Amino acid sequence: MDSLQTIKQRFGIIGNNPMLNVALEKAIRVAPTDISVLVTGESGVGKEILPKIIHQLSHRKHSKYIAVNCGAIPEGTIDSELFGHEKGSFTGATQSRNGYFEEADGGTIFLDEVGELPLPTQVRLLRVLETGEFMKVGSSKAQKTDVRIVAATNIKILDAIQKGEFREDLYYRLSTVEIHLPPLRDRAEDIHLLFRKFASDFAVKYKMPTIKIDDDAIPVLLNYPWNGNIRQLKNITEQLSVIEQNRNISKDVLQRYLPAQPANLPAVIKDGYGSSDFSNEREILYKVLFDMRNDINDLKNLTKSLSKENYGKSTVDNSHLLMDKDYDEDYDDSNDRPEIIRPAVKERRETAQYNVSYEEAETVDESVSLQEKELEMIKKSLERNKGKRKLAAKELGISERTLYRKLKQFDL
Repeated sequence: MDSLQTIKQRFGIIGNNPMLNVALEKAIRVAPTDISVLVTGESGVGKEILPKIIHQLSHRKHSKYIAVNCGAIPEGTIDSELFGHEKGSFTGATQSRNGYFEEADGGTIFLDEVGELPLPTQVRLLRVLETGEFMKVGSSKAQKTDVRIVAATNIKILDAIQKGEFREDLYYRLSTVEIHLPPLRDRAEDIHLLFRKFASDFAVKYKMPTIKIDDDAIPVLLNYPWNGNIRQLKNITEQLSVIEQNRNISKDVLQRYLPAQPANLPAVIKDGYGSSDFSNEREILYKVLFDMRNDINDLKNLTKSLSKENYGKSTVDNSHLLMDKDYDEDYDDSNDRPEIIRPAVKERRETAQYNVSYEEAETVDESVSLQEKELEMIKKSLERNKGKRKLAAKELGISERTLYRKLKQFDL
C-alpha cells in the first residue's frame, strides 16, 4: 500500500493537518474494498479528490470513473441521466439512452452533492445500493450494474433527514464509511503552504514572476475565515497573480482582495416576540400585526363603551355624536390619531340613518392599511427618538438593518 506522503504527491495534495491526514488514511484503507463511502465537508474543501484516490487505489482503477454533480441536473431529467431512458418514454425521448450507472458498470461513480437528489430518485438509488438493480425510465425490465458508489455532500444530512428532505435508510447505505474533510479555517498551518503552491502554479500558467506575501500579511492570511475554503484561497491567489504588478504582496494589498465579513448586527427584540436573525421582513410585519390587533381591540372596547353610554338617547343625540365625532373605530380622544372618515360613516350620513345601535357600531370598517400603519409607526418612532435610528429600531423591536431597508423603501 502506498504511503500517505506518496499519495499526497501523486494527487497534488498540500498540507499536514492531522484531520486532513486522518481523512486521507481512511480513504486509502477503504479503497481496496467495494464499500460505499460518504464524503462530507463544506463547499470548497476539495471533497472531489477523495473519490479519485479511492478509485485509483481500487481493483476498479482500469474501469470507468464517472463524476456526477447531482445539484446541477434539473429534477425532471435526473432519473434519465442516472439510469437512462427508453425511446418514447417522455416528450423528446427520440431514442434510447444509457444512464451513468449503466456506463460506469464495473467502475466507480461519484455522486457529488447527493443531498440535492429529489426523493423519488433517492428511492431508485437505494435500490441500486441494496440489490445492484435499476430500471430505465419508461422500462419495466430490471438491469444489473456493478458499480462502486462514492457520494459527497456539503449539507448536514441528519438535519435534512429530520426535515424529510433525505431518506434515512439511504443515508445509512451511503455512509457505511463516512470521511469528513475539515474546513480551511481549521487548517491554519496549511494555508500559507497552499497559497505558495497556487502562486507557483499561476506563475507558470500566466508566465509571470511568482507573487510572494510579506511577513506582516501572513497573519491576515491565516486569520481570515475562508468561508469558500480552498476554492476561495485559490481564486484570490489567482487575482493577485494576474492583477498586482508588485510581486511582493503587502498586508494592505491583501486586505483589499479579501471580502469583508458581514457585521454581526444584534437583534433587539422586545419581550414576547422571540428571537430572529431579521433575514427578511417578517419580523416587522409581525410586530405591526400584533400592534394592529391590540389597537383594534382597544377601539372595539371604546366603541362598545360609547355605544352603551349613548344607548337609549334620542336619535338627535346619536346624530350629533355621529356628525361631530365621525363615530368610527379609528377615533379616540387622543391627539395622536388623525380624524378618519370611513365609507360606512359617509354612507350613514348620506342616508340620514341616525339610529346608531350597538350592532351597527360593530360593523364599522376595521380595515387598516398595513403599509400605512408600518410607515406611521416608523415615523413616530423616529420623531420620538429625534431621528436616532438605533434607538428607533430598538423601540420598534427590529434590527437596524431592517429599519434601514424600510427607510429606503419608504424614501424617508
